[in-house]
Amino acid sequence: MSGQKFANPPAFPRGHVEPGEDPWAAVERECREELGIPAVASDVTGEHPLFLTVTRTRGQGEHTDVSLWYVISADAETVLSWDEAEFSAIRWLTPDQVLAEALDSMDPHMHRFTRKLVQARAS
Repeated sequence: MSGQKFANPPAFPRGHVEPGEDPWAAVERECREELGIPAVASDVTGEHPLFLTVTRTRGQGEHTDVSLWYVISADAETVLSWDEAEFSAIRWLTPDQVLAEALDSMDPHMHRFTRKLVQARAS
């Protein structure tokens, strides 16, 4: 699923872990706040991240962004509304559709994450 309003290129739902907050609790909170759904841990990873990235941001407020990539169980019928301040639209993509997208059309780590997810599901 992609479509974050202020991300260029469009991005998947994301958020920050509050001080003292457990990362999985942040996943649960962000799913509730941004998508209006419960965070259901996937069979692939449970309540643990599948992927970790470290990226130096650009522009004003430059910093190092450490991201934990979680997999939740959801489908297109699950998200009936979303935070319109965060998302202009929601678009569901299969792994094949993600990998068919140009590298510069989404988060720079998305193809690697998707390949890792496909591999984890196959094992």
